[in-house]
Amino acid sequence: MASAAPTSKQLQSSLSTLISNYQSTVPARVKLIDCFLLFLIISGVTQFAYRLLVTSHPYGAFVGGFGSTVGQFCLLAGLRAQVAPGRDAEFKAVSQERAFADFTAASIALHLFCFNFLG
Repeated sequence: MASAAPTSKQLQSSLSTLISNYQSTVPARVKLIDCFLLFLIISGVTQFAYRLLVTSHPYGAFVGGFGSTVGQFCLLAGLRAQVAPGRDAEFKAVSQERAFADFTAASIALHLFCFNFLG
């Protein structure tokens, strides 16, 4: 009976194709956004792990920091959707400059809100 699970060679080939296509088709602006998204994921996981494993004493600081990380991730994912290639069908009326201005204003409002939790 043949195994339905992909072999490591198939996975390596698929991953290699994915990385090659990503590097050749994604603009530098979107790659920068992706790097920041990855940083936010790592930051959020680190904050949550610290909260679980070490201490929960400054709970307000955790809420403010983690909320800021999650909120910034959501805002940045929205910006990525608006500036990525092939966006014209969904965001025809919004220019990339307007999308960045909206992102900036929302980020400032988010961080002012999260600042209240730092105590």
